[in-house]
Amino acid sequence: MVSHEMLGAGRVRSAIRELFEYGRRRGQEVGEENVFDFSLGNPSVPPPQEVTDAFIDLLQTSDPMTMHGYTSAPGDNGARDAIAASLNRRFGTQFSRRNLYLTCGAAAALTSTFRALTIDDKTEFIAFAPYFPEYSFFATTAGAKFRVVEADTQNFQIDFTSLEQTINPHTQGVIINSPNNPSGVIYSEATLRKLAGILRAKGAEYGHPIYLVADEPYRELSYLDEQPPFITDLYDCAIVCYSYSKSLSLPGDRIGYVLLGNDMPDFDDVYDAIAGSARVQGYVCAPAVLQRVVRRCSEQDVLPDLTIYRKNRDALYNALSEIGYRCIPPDGAFYLFVEAPNGDGDAFSELAKQEDVLIVSGRSFGCPGFVRISYCVDHETILRAVPGFKKLFERIRAG
Repeated sequence: MVSHEMLGAGRVRSAIRELFEYGRRRGQEVGEENVFDFSLGNPSVPPPQEVTDAFIDLLQTSDPMTMHGYTSAPGDNGARDAIAASLNRRFGTQFSRRNLYLTCGAAAALTSTFRALTIDDKTEFIAFAPYFPEYSFFATTAGAKFRVVEADTQNFQIDFTSLEQTINPHTQGVIINSPNNPSGVIYSEATLRKLAGILRAKGAEYGHPIYLVADEPYRELSYLDEQPPFITDLYDCAIVCYSYSKSLSLPGDRIGYVLLGNDMPDFDDVYDAIAGSARVQGYVCAPAVLQRVVRRCSEQDVLPDLTIYRKNRDALYNALSEIGYRCIPPDGAFYLFVEAPNGDGDAFSELAKQEDVLIVSGRSFGCPGFVRISYCVDHETILRAVPGFKKLFERIRAG
């Protein structure tokens, strides 16, 4: 006998992974070069040279027992000091090691946070469509309920009217993801300030804090000249869940953190609950080598080179817009969210397979009329896929 819930989660792949696996099989049939796979958000830019240099130097010069041994559960003090100092330099914050709990990527940060905040089976977490599909699993596995605020499909900011209708005394946390996966949209400062004001007022009305869980793996992948304020400056009850998967192109190496702001009410209780949550889920400590690599890169303020992603974004957005697709202008990340010209993301995603163009339906992101195109691919893949996109559009328009 096994858990039926876990059996279902294990046997049913996400729509993204399912399409990726289809692409691998299809590539064996027609040649990988003939399959235009835009399914997976796997960085196509190599890690910055500083990352490679840090790995080599640390492995060659460090004591192996120290390099590969356990760190303390919250993370190596030197790594946490370096991360805090880097954030302070770049964002004008006042963090120290006490604000940070290092994790095995953003997924571990989120699952630890959700479980720490789940009071009982009435606890609810809210996400704004479009949202990363795994949020639902993370929240419900923690024992909470998952609620969705419908998308503002014009601007892809936040539908505050829908939020006001959804939030209630059982709301324990609200999740934001900016830059957003799948839309690439960045929430404006005005949006964030309004959201913070609503959560502050509702928290006072309900007599308990409503936590703002900011999932930020794409924070450094922004094409804007100016960034919105750091979220803890706008809202005391903000919890930042971060990953270096995208900023340092290390998706398979699993390193990230949970960060609490200095003005978090009951700071010690929230921090210790997150630590306890990580403990009961079996997270002993984040990978030790990666902690030390991140320390080196934080000391140097290593940031991603966005040249390739920007080039891909512009080429894909301009080409599809010229064909006639309605594309949501992405200000960050490496995704383009496109309205399905037949109004059905599922059907359009299936139709695109006929041209060996693999794009993910927006249904699992909470927007069934859209598709996600991940443009972290070779630039030639985009150029060679454009004729297929044009054929699809013309076929649909011709009826």
